[in-house]
Amino acid sequence: MNETPRPDDDVIDDRADQELLWQEARGSATSFPRELLTLLSGRFSGKRGRSDDDSSASLRRLLGLAGPYRTRLTIALVVVLLGSLVSLGTTLTWRYLVDSVTPGGNADLLDRVALALLGLYVLRSVLGLGSGYLLNVVGLRLTMDLRFELFRHLQTLPLRFFTERRVGELVSRVMNDVQTVRGVLTGDLSGLLQQTVLFVGALTFILVIDWHLSLLMFVLVPVVSVVSIVLGRAMRRLSAEVTDGFAVVYTVLEETLSGVRTVRSFVREAYEVGRFRSYLSKLLGIALRRMYFEIVFGPLLSALFFSSTVVIIWYGGKQVLAGEISTGQLVTFILLTSVIGGSIRWVGGLWTRLQSALGSCDRIFRLLDVESEITEPADAVALPALEGRLRFDRVSFSYRSANPERGPDREPPAVLHDIDLEVAPGEKLAVVGPSGAGKSTLMHLVPRFYDPSAGRILVDGADLRTVRLDSLRTQIGFVPQETHLFGGTVRDNLLYGRLDASEEELVAAARAANAHEFVSALEDGYETIVGEKGIRLSGGQRQRLAIARVLLKDPRILLLDEATSALDSESERLVQEALDRLMEGRTTLVVAHRLSTVQDADRIAVLDGGRVVELGTHEELMATGRLYARLVRQQLHDPVEPAASAGPTEEVQP
Repeated sequence: MNETPRPDDDVIDDRADQELLWQEARGSATSFPRELLTLLSGRFSGKRGRSDDDSSASLRRLLGLAGPYRTRLTIALVVVLLGSLVSLGTTLTWRYLVDSVTPGGNADLLDRVALALLGLYVLRSVLGLGSGYLLNVVGLRLTMDLRFELFRHLQTLPLRFFTERRVGELVSRVMNDVQTVRGVLTGDLSGLLQQTVLFVGALTFILVIDWHLSLLMFVLVPVVSVVSIVLGRAMRRLSAEVTDGFAVVYTVLEETLSGVRTVRSFVREAYEVGRFRSYLSKLLGIALRRMYFEIVFGPLLSALFFSSTVVIIWYGGKQVLAGEISTGQLVTFILLTSVIGGSIRWVGGLWTRLQSALGSCDRIFRLLDVESEITEPADAVALPALEGRLRFDRVSFSYRSANPERGPDREPPAVLHDIDLEVAPGEKLAVVGPSGAGKSTLMHLVPRFYDPSAGRILVDGADLRTVRLDSLRTQIGFVPQETHLFGGTVRDNLLYGRLDASEEELVAAARAANAHEFVSALEDGYETIVGEKGIRLSGGQRQRLAIARVLLKDPRILLLDEATSALDSESERLVQEALDRLMEGRTTLVVAHRLSTVQDADRIAVLDGGRVVELGTHEELMATGRLYARLVRQQLHDPVEPAASAGPTEEVQP
C-alpha cells in the first residue's frame, strides 16, 4: 500500500518550509551590528576567548603533526621560496621593460628584457607546479594519517565514552575538522612563507626606489594589522560555532535516517522535518553572521589599500614629472605596492582561517587526549587457552562519566554491589532478575568493556586487569539483545567472527544457528548485501546471523544476553539445540526470560538492586518461594511470545 500525505497540518509544504527557514535565519542574523560589539568584547554566547598561550600550544602541536613529512615539506618550502624570489625578480624586470619603450629607450634592451620576462614566467610556473604537487601530496597523506589516528584512538576508548556522545559529532571531528587542519598545514604554511618573502622583498625595494613614497605605505600597515587582529578574533568564535552547528546537524541527520522505521511508525516525518529545519536555521543564522564579518573584513582592507594606491600614483606621478624617478621606477613601485597589499590581504585572510583551524585543532586534540580507562599494564600477560573458571570477587560498579568536558561529577549510584560469585569451567549460569537489576552490566564486566569500581574479576585465577585484552576477548563470545550487523554482505558479517574461516566452517556455523536455509533463499545467498545495520533482514534473521558469527568464533566463554529473544518458537528450538552443543564444556553466562532456558541452567543467580539475592538450581529456588519463584509464576500466568515485547514488568531486562 502506497504512503500518501494526509491533507492536514502535518503535510510538509516545501516552499513554505524553505521560506520559514530563511525567515528564521535572517531573524537570527539581522542583529549583526549588536553582536559585532559583543563578539569583539568576547561575550558572544557566553563563551570566553582562548588565551594566547593556548593558541600557541595548539599551533605548535599542529605543526608537530607534519613531522613525518619534514623532508618533503622542506623541499616544497624551498621550491616555494625560489618561486617567491623569481616572482620578485619578475616584478623588478618590468622597470627595464617600461624604460626601454619610453623616449630615449633602447630596442636591444627591449628584446633582452622581453626574453628575460618570458623565461622568468616559465620558471615561476614550473616552480609553482612542483611546490603545488609536493604540498598536495603531503596534505593528502597528512589528512589520511590524522583521520586514521583519530579512528584508531576511538577504537581504544571505553564504551562509556560512546554512550555520552553522538555519532554525528564524532564523524564531524574526523572529517570536517581534519580537512580544516589540512588547509593550514599545507597551503597556508607555504603561503605564509611566500607572502613573507614577497612582502619583505617588495618593502625593501620600494625603500630603495624612493623612501618618500615608502612612507605612505607605513600608514596602511598598522591600520590593517589592527583591523585584522580585532575582527579575526570575532571570526574565530563564529567559525567554531559554525563547525559545532554542523556537528549537531550531522547528528540529527544520522539519527533520523538510521531510525527511519521508528519515524514512519510514529508518523513523525513532519516533526523531524521541523526539528531539522530548526537546527538548520540556527546554523544558517551563525553562517550569515560569519558571512557579514567576511563582507566587512574584505572591503575594508581593499578600501584602505586602493586609497593608498591612488595617493601613491598621484605623488609618484609628480616625482616623474619632476625627473626625480623614471616611469619604469614608478610602474615598478606600483607593482611592488600591489604585492605588499596582496600580502597584507592574504595575511588578513590567513588570520581568519587560522582562527577556524585552531578551533578545529582544539576539538581534535581534546578527542585525542581522552584516555581510555581500560588499559593494560606494561607487563600484561597473554592468556593461554582458557578452562573458563570465572570469579567475581566482591565486585561493585557504577557508571562514571568519561567526558572530561563535564568536569567532576558527584559520585554516581552503584549499579552492582559487592558481587561475590564463582562460575566453574563448563558451567551454565543463568542470570535473572527485574529490569535494571544489573544483569547486562555484570556481563559487560567479563570482557572488560568496563572495569569494576571495587573488587576484581578473575579468569582461571588471573585478574582481568593484568592480562592482555586481545587474549581475553578472543576467547569470549558475546551475543547482545540488540544485534548489530555491518552494511556489507552476509558472508562479511559471518567472517567477522573469524576472518580465516573456511567456506565449510562458515556454512556449518550458519546451519547450527538455523540461518543457512534463509540465507540460501536470498537473491545472492551469502553475497547478499544486508544494508546498514542489517535493515534488509528481519529481527530474527539478524539475531541468527549474530549467533552464527559467535559460533564461528568458537569461544571458551559465552555471554548470551537474550540471545534467542527475537526468534520464533521453531527457530528458537533449533538454535537452542546448537547453543546447547556449543555450551558443552564451556562456561556460559546467559540472561534470559524464557523459563525453558533458565531452568536448564546448572545454577541460577537472581539479581535485585545490583545484589545477588538468590543462587541455586531451578528446583532449589522454586522451593524458597522468593523473588525467582514469583517471577516464574508471573511468566506462567502471563506467558510472553517470542516476537512480542520484552516481557512483564518484573521480567529480565538489561
